[in-house]
Amino acid sequence: MNTTPVNTVDMSTTFGHLELAAPVTTASGCAAAGRELDQFFDVTQLGAIVTKSIMLNARSGRPTLRMAETPSGMLNAIGLQGPGIESFIENDLAWLRDRGATTIVSIAGGSIQEYQELAKRLRHEEGIAALEVNISCPNVANRGEVFACNPIEAGGVIHAVRRNTNSRVPILAKLTPDVTDITQIAKSVIDAGADGISVMNTTLGVVIDTTTMKPALANVTGGLSGPAIRPMAVRCVWQIHQAYPDVPILGMGGIGSGLDALQFILAGASAVSVGTTTFNDPTTPFRVQVELEEALAQRGFSSLRDAIGFAHPLETD
Repeated sequence: MNTTPVNTVDMSTTFGHLELAAPVTTASGCAAAGRELDQFFDVTQLGAIVTKSIMLNARSGRPTLRMAETPSGMLNAIGLQGPGIESFIENDLAWLRDRGATTIVSIAGGSIQEYQELAKRLRHEEGIAALEVNISCPNVANRGEVFACNPIEAGGVIHAVRRNTNSRVPILAKLTPDVTDITQIAKSVIDAGADGISVMNTTLGVVIDTTTMKPALANVTGGLSGPAIRPMAVRCVWQIHQAYPDVPILGMGGIGSGLDALQFILAGASAVSVGTTTFNDPTTPFRVQVELEEALAQRGFSSLRDAIGFAHPLETD
């Protein structure tokens, strides 16, 4: 694959203390730790690899069937399957560090205490550029409620992680769109110490198999991803940037081209994540990055930063 830049746009961007040389990352959960993608393109040329959300202990995930195709999308109920934090550090994080990739580690937990323990365990590990705190998973200590649906619980998780993380490591709070007012949740996590927002996670859906006349997924509900959710994701980015224009946003949801990514940047995202489409074309993250640079150059931008939030109306006196 040709990796020679075709334009001279400054594609660098920032999240707190973290400066990324490029604005495209993998999306958590769609490419593990990036090892599989590295056979298709040089993963170090992306802005960052965002790892699959890791928990304290190994998990086998939800029962099968766990995935179903939908119009312009996919429904999944994987259930945060993973090897646990110790295996992740020994294998995946070590590989990413040796490979020279910029690494954003995504963490998830069933209680505030579990997030706190994960932050403590990762605090002194080398090679972690930022933490993405996935608070869009069930809070088992509170009857299955999702942390990101409750401002107090969401803020509590971020506060616990912030207190146990190196102050120079940015924290991104990953939010769900399944709330009445996403800016209210954004405010709670920003006040609690988040340096940026990752938005959006999948939205809940159900598929009925008309042959069996039963839910297609064993879990009944699953997370909807892919192009079908892109307008919703751009809306979330728009609303958060409008309310908090100085807070960096990692935008995601249905991105498959440079023009898709450009929508997120113009809405207010400082960077984007590419996920579901990699199942169809593993080279998509790098291709999106090249296409985004071309799109910015064609529109007269000399830097990505100049395009962030460009679609918003200018303030007038």
